[in-house]
Amino acid sequence: MDWGLGHATRCVPIINELLQLGHHIIIGADKNPLAFLKEEFPELPTVIIPGYEIIYNEKGSFFKLFTESVRFNKYIKIEHRLIDKIIGDYNIDLIISDNRYGLWSKKVKSILITHQLFPKIPIGGLIAYKKIEQLIASFDECWIPDIEGAPNLSGDLSHLKTFKPPHRFIGPLSRFSKLCLSTPLKELGFEYDIIAIISGPEPQRTIFEELIMQQIKKYKLKAVVVRGLPSHSVIASCHSEPVEGTVKQSHSDNKIALSSQKVLPRNDGNIKIFNHLPTAELFQHIQQSKLIVCRSGYSSIMDMATLGKKALLVPTLGQTEQEYLANYHLKQGNFYSQKQSEFNLQKGLVELENYTPITYPRKPLVLDFL
Repeated sequence: MDWGLGHATRCVPIINELLQLGHHIIIGADKNPLAFLKEEFPELPTVIIPGYEIIYNEKGSFFKLFTESVRFNKYIKIEHRLIDKIIGDYNIDLIISDNRYGLWSKKVKSILITHQLFPKIPIGGLIAYKKIEQLIASFDECWIPDIEGAPNLSGDLSHLKTFKPPHRFIGPLSRFSKLCLSTPLKELGFEYDIIAIISGPEPQRTIFEELIMQQIKKYKLKAVVVRGLPSHSVIASCHSEPVEGTVKQSHSDNKIALSSQKVLPRNDGNIKIFNHLPTAELFQHIQQSKLIVCRSGYSSIMDMATLGKKALLVPTLGQTEQEYLANYHLKQGNFYSQKQSEFNLQKGLVELENYTPITYPRKPLVLDFL
């Protein structure tokens, strides 16, 4: 799914484990998530599966988001037809879909990854639960990226009540898991006051970026800003992109190169700005930063828990799931959060001392039951 990079980043440990088990993998995505996954796995073939192209308005209205969501049924039908074609063309025998409800087939085993079993919406909750349950029931199994008991990361989103379709809790998913298992986390000697990791649909992504830059300059903080735009770092080859549903092999003559070190020219002495950083380099910058500032998307929260880092969470306006998660972890004492309208970095640096990130024992993802 292409609402920001979170749905792509949390697929990294899934892909790594499947490669370790000897599976042959085709990556299906679009736009920024596709650019990100191409960089993480340049050797793997890819297929374009068009995204939902949702656009938030500047006020972040829930009702605008609801209106956009009505179009989901159309997208679901389109991607369902597309996946059947891909299965036939490329002899696929297993589908793992992250929050793409049309990517299932009666021809092969189909698995959905989601934590959104019981979405948080102001009205029509019961109708939404039933619709989600109906959509998930089309899959052979649902993987929930959280632990089954308490304490957990997703709260009511995955644990509100008994869920009927076949499912299993596979534990939190983070692209940093592998690095955390092999690298001791840095506790002292921070080089930066903050690292801001920006993501999400436009125009809210840009609004958040501008707000962060204003605050960094106002309080004269030493900072790293990662804009969450991997496609902006692409150095286009002379070969055109494949049409949707067509696999593109990653051979040396047509591979797209990604420049991870493309720093924007408006850097000054206190601020480093990147369009995107590969996982290993982002991990290093996070270790060197006292505070992480990011959206309260679920993938970001899984990353923070895996890293054991203090974070200031700022939910996207109108995205009720992020608002719920920010408030949930604030009450649990895990992460500090602020509304975007009340955003204050200086206060965040003070308040972070009162919060202790929730952590879990570090252990690798195991998918050998497939």
